[in-house]
Amino acid sequence: QSHVMATMDTDMTHDLHNHIRGKGVSLYLDSLASAFTENSVLLKDGTAVPADMVILSIGVAPETRWLQGSGIELGARGEILVDDKLRTNIPDVYALGDAVSVKNIVTGRVAVVPLASPANRQARLVADIICGKECRYIGAQGTAIAKIFDMTAASTGAGEKALQDAGIPYHKTFTFSASHAGYYPGGHPMLVKLLYSPEGIVLGGQIVGYEGVDKRIDQIATAVRHHFSVYDLQELELAYAPPFSSAKDPVNMAGYTASNVLEGAFHPFYIEDLADLPEDAQLVDVRTPGEYANGTIRHAVNIPVDNLRSRIGELDKNKKVYIFCQIGLRGYLAERILAQNGFESVTLSGGYRLYEAWKNDQKTAGVGERAYEYCGKVKN
Repeated sequence: QSHVMATMDTDMTHDLHNHIRGKGVSLYLDSLASAFTENSVLLKDGTAVPADMVILSIGVAPETRWLQGSGIELGARGEILVDDKLRTNIPDVYALGDAVSVKNIVTGRVAVVPLASPANRQARLVADIICGKECRYIGAQGTAIAKIFDMTAASTGAGEKALQDAGIPYHKTFTFSASHAGYYPGGHPMLVKLLYSPEGIVLGGQIVGYEGVDKRIDQIATAVRHHFSVYDLQELELAYAPPFSSAKDPVNMAGYTASNVLEGAFHPFYIEDLADLPEDAQLVDVRTPGEYANGTIRHAVNIPVDNLRSRIGELDKNKKVYIFCQIGLRGYLAERILAQNGFESVTLSGGYRLYEAWKNDQKTAGVGERAYEYCGKVKN
């Protein structure tokens, strides 16, 4: 695949790739292993990767060969087909756990979800049904979390590919938030990606960071399970003290940002859109001159947000303005200023922070940019 962590979208794995490589691990992405020799793995492109030991971790498949010929209906991957009461096609025979097919509660599609938490819930449910209780299994959402060295990556609900495959329209926004109050020492940033319907219903979420990722993904998982809206995320009253969170928790902030999109106060564009911008696009870096000097996006002009009102005459009102800042807040403020002055503008969701992670990932992987690069000293 093009990225590690199949449950994550590609744009959420740039920090993971950079972190993994920073620990001395090489990544061969979009590569196929074609053969093994005595001391190497041969890739399809001819690359020989030296190896003393090879560990294969290539996915999970149901071990149901013992059921072939039993009359129990199996799916294309060998999964056991069950209904919403976890019954097989044979009366009084139930199945549960890693080997059964279940419905994804977001997309409605049938999938195999080999996770311990759904399996344990299914076990209790089957016991209740056998004992005569009226209940059913409504499906899974695939909430998962993993430790990658000292980083944490977590996801719940549907990602972009799953939503696209199911034909479900969605919006996405990125927010960077500290794990706890910025003035309290020891905090770490986390990148939160929220996926939601045009009506604002939370469809999925992904988080990459350090401490505090686990409890935030659980909050978003609850929102997905119970069809909360992004406005419900704003209203969540979550535990706050400076060592643990901010007064506006990262999940609250994700809800606020998403509602700004739905209400037309914030118009995002994304890293993947940069390559298609015209050469004469009005690309404005609203960070400080010092931040701009340390690296920006090619062709961007620097108009700090604090000076935007006094320098607004430098911009052409007849052309769209593409704004970015470090993580998004100053870009949002700049967009509001421009809107009040009759400009059409959009803001880079995730800001330069996400762009820089993407660029470093591409550079380390040896992939050049199609259109945009750092100004100044560092170039591909």
